Amino acid sequence: MTLASKLKIGSLSPISLASIAFYGLAGIILLVLMAISGFPPDVALIGIVSVFTAYGLFMKRGWALWLIVALFFVVTTFTLYTLYFVVATDAGAAAGMVVYAILTWVFTALAVWKRKTPVD
Repeated sequence: MTLASKLKIGSLSPISLASIAFYGLAGIILLVLMAISGFPPDVALIGIVSVFTAYGLFMKRGWALWLIVALFFVVTTFTLYTLYFVVATDAGAAAGMVVYAILTWVFTALAVWKRKTPVD
């Protein structure tokens, strides 16, 4: 029996796989950045919730949509706040924040659009 059949990856759409990869990688990257930047609690919280969101999407849990919507607002606030203070001093960090915000908006829109059943 292959690993893909054990994990039931074949039943996931490409959009779902992309969403799982985005939230999982974003969470891991944020947790690594948290350790590098002196353990700010806001980055840790966003990273942990992103990893839980990736797990919820992978396991097709109903609460994953709630985490996606919560992350949308938290990440938007976080990136706008960071951009306000970083845009004049660090162009690389500012570009990364813009890309992170845009990808969060795109994957939130895809998750809400893809949702066919009412939330538990």
